[in-house]
Amino acid sequence: MRQDIKSMTLEEITGALKEMGEPAFRGKQVFSWLHKGVRSFDEMSNLGKALREKLEGLYYIDAPVVERKQVSRLDGTTKYLWKLGDGNCIETVLMQYKHGNTVCVSSQVGCRMGCAFCASTLGGKIRDLRPSEILDQVLFTQIDSGLPVSNIVLMGIGEPLDNLDNVLRFLELVNHPEGMNIGMRHISLSTCGVLPGIRRLAELELQLTLSVSLHAPDSETRSKIMPVNKAYDVEQLFACCHEYFKKTGRRISFEYAMIDGVNDSDWQADLIAKKLKGMPGHVNLIPLNDVAESPLKPSKRVRQFQQRLESHGVTATVRRSLGGDIDASCGQLRRKAMEDGKKGF
Repeated sequence: MRQDIKSMTLEEITGALKEMGEPAFRGKQVFSWLHKGVRSFDEMSNLGKALREKLEGLYYIDAPVVERKQVSRLDGTTKYLWKLGDGNCIETVLMQYKHGNTVCVSSQVGCRMGCAFCASTLGGKIRDLRPSEILDQVLFTQIDSGLPVSNIVLMGIGEPLDNLDNVLRFLELVNHPEGMNIGMRHISLSTCGVLPGIRRLAELELQLTLSVSLHAPDSETRSKIMPVNKAYDVEQLFACCHEYFKKTGRRISFEYAMIDGVNDSDWQADLIAKKLKGMPGHVNLIPLNDVAESPLKPSKRVRQFQQRLESHGVTATVRRSLGGDIDASCGQLRRKAMEDGKKGF
């Protein structure tokens, strides 16, 4: 069975080529071509035909195809629905900021976490993405848009820490100086609170930004909207975050989707401040996207909640809403395509 060569590191590719009797520099050539977005070995023009044929027999190169693409008339945000080699679809969002261009990538096809306010989890998890499939979202978004990507957020479809080995390999690949060379400090990883994964990241002491989807500071509320809280309780989550900060010294960002009448009370803001004491956390308040299938509605108290947090000395910002006219919320475009597929799309 042929292997996915784009999921291999430079060292692994170099080692495989050495076993074929090729010089070490061939590994760097192949790696460089893969990270420029070639779709076949025949495009590797500085490799001999015999070597290209040998590689073709042992390995394959996958590349996603644009199934749908929506560009916001409001702010230029671009949402891609990519079709993968097996026919499954995933989403990627390109956001333009003054400080550079950010790509939000998916880590799984679907998601099994079941958060009540998220369209990504509707239909459950299909499978994990391979390292190359995560990398391709960054690479081919850059190629298709013609815009250089400087920042990455792992906040698309799926739970990155539920696919941690492949995500770590992706981070190694995208960070490599012979590849896209995007520094760890320009990468954010979002989790709904998978504690073993957070602890493993702490041990690795990566220079990325950890972003925790909190969405409620009390166990009763969080369990209602985030089933993961039944496995990893919010009290354990806060304790784990304090441990992470002590180990790495890196500030954690807490994502907080503002839901009307559910998690937007003053006492909940007060509890967040209490739980973050002793740790320089940043709370990112997110105006809820209105998902048709969900009864949860956007809060009308975003500014009041922000001011309450700030009165306790907590850094709190309100996320700027981008792509409101193009189904930019995670999972919305994929969900729409799935529904259209049932109608013969």
